[in-house]
Amino acid sequence: MIIKRHSRLRYCTYMVHLLLFVGFHNAIAQQKETADPNKNDPGAVFVKIKQRLNKALKENDQLTAAESYGKIGELFYYQAVYSRALDHFFKADKLFKAENAQLSIALNLNKIGETYYHGRQYNAATKIFQQSLAIFKQLGNQQGIAQTYGLIGQTYEKTNGYVQAVKYQQLALDEYAKANDKSGLAKIYENLGSLHEDKLQLDSALKYFTLALSLNKANTNRMAQIEVINNLGDVYRKSGRYRESLGYTHQAASLAIQLKDQYQLGSAYRDLSKAFNLLNRNDSAYHYSEASRNIFLQIYTRDNEKQIALLQTLFEVEQKDNAITRFENEKIISRVIAIAAGVIVVLAGLLAFSIISRQRLKIKNEQKLHEQNQHSLKGELELKSKELTSHTLHLIQKNQLLEDLKNKLNVIVKDDKRDQRKELKQLLNLISINHNQDKNWEDFRSVFEQVHEHFFDSVKKHSAALTSSDMRLLALLKMNLSSADISTMLGISPDSLRISRYRLRKKLNLPEGENLGTFIQNL
Repeated sequence: MIIKRHSRLRYCTYMVHLLLFVGFHNAIAQQKETADPNKNDPGAVFVKIKQRLNKALKENDQLTAAESYGKIGELFYYQAVYSRALDHFFKADKLFKAENAQLSIALNLNKIGETYYHGRQYNAATKIFQQSLAIFKQLGNQQGIAQTYGLIGQTYEKTNGYVQAVKYQQLALDEYAKANDKSGLAKIYENLGSLHEDKLQLDSALKYFTLALSLNKANTNRMAQIEVINNLGDVYRKSGRYRESLGYTHQAASLAIQLKDQYQLGSAYRDLSKAFNLLNRNDSAYHYSEASRNIFLQIYTRDNEKQIALLQTLFEVEQKDNAITRFENEKIISRVIAIAAGVIVVLAGLLAFSIISRQRLKIKNEQKLHEQNQHSLKGELELKSKELTSHTLHLIQKNQLLEDLKNKLNVIVKDDKRDQRKELKQLLNLISINHNQDKNWEDFRSVFEQVHEHFFDSVKKHSAALTSSDMRLLALLKMNLSSADISTMLGISPDSLRISRYRLRKKLNLPEGENLGTFIQNL
């Protein structure tokens, strides 16, 4: 009896961990069920669309440019970078409206609404969907009307507007029936089933899920069948018919394996764990709970890597575009200043965006990873190492850019055009201040300490006389950066760097012949 109680307690603990993790990842993963397979490499897709966009803008092809903005918005949407997605969707909206492309406007508005929806801005989503619905009605587009009704119903469901949610799902059902769209009907039946399941109206839920499954089978839509079969398993489990529930959920898991749908497989394993627990078969419950948790952890890690890759590609493409623009306009001083300012703003914005996103992700990861007994600590450390490297690269590139601009402007200052000298000297002073008093060092130190825990504490044990400048130099040496990169980041000459290293050796009381770099790496 004691063993059984302990086993159940262990199961419950893992179920809590799993549900917390799945709750965070659920919205993103559900989006990706219908995602384009090309989004497995979002960076490569972004480059192709960006090229198409640049060509359209150059040729003043407004419609193609709008479509390209929409595609880029979708890329960010599927990677859950919602602010970037909205930025591009609104750019598309502006161009579509300029061309009076009503159908495209309505379709794009639904994308904006879905982005607000997944960002949990439900009131904003509802307003956008209503705008889209009005256009579809004006055009007499039944498919658009039906789809938008369904989206409005889903939004009301999230705000506990049960009556309104059912109303709009029924309206969507009527429109799909008029259009004889069996795929649309199946989706709405599934939505209605979920609404009734949430209210524990299980007989009604079973009826709608059965109708949805029948239509999906008729359409040979195997991917859509998985979720419906899983839902049927949920209903049977909530009805106390646990063994029937297991049959449906095993069927969903088998189909998910065949179609290589990891998200649905993880969901099926999670539901199997619940059913086995209710049958007091806790060994099986624990097994499927662990299997589900591992699947969702793999999905979560993979999606994070894709998001980082996309942001890195975005940075590289924008950097390249800025460099080309700067080269083409370098003979005009006013344009050089404007380009330089633009580049700095972009770099600062990207850096701030990266730091904020990573910090938010870090907080969420730490909470979940702690609740899961730090099973994914190694994965988090690798992610932070990549982030630190990317952060350092941004700082080096920024300081190098400022140094190059400073040298060019020095040449201009030496010119005989006296009416420009005062203004350009002021600009040089501003660049020097930005170069030497970079406010991003505190952000750098925060990320560094997450990757190299206790490093600064270890160093302080060897000397109590270390200054903040010494700590900064120690961190860069710990990262094995070259002397040239360190000089660039600190804004000092190579000779000054050698003097700083010599003084650092003295403060650390290193004996003659002991290598400073080796000493630091061993800490």
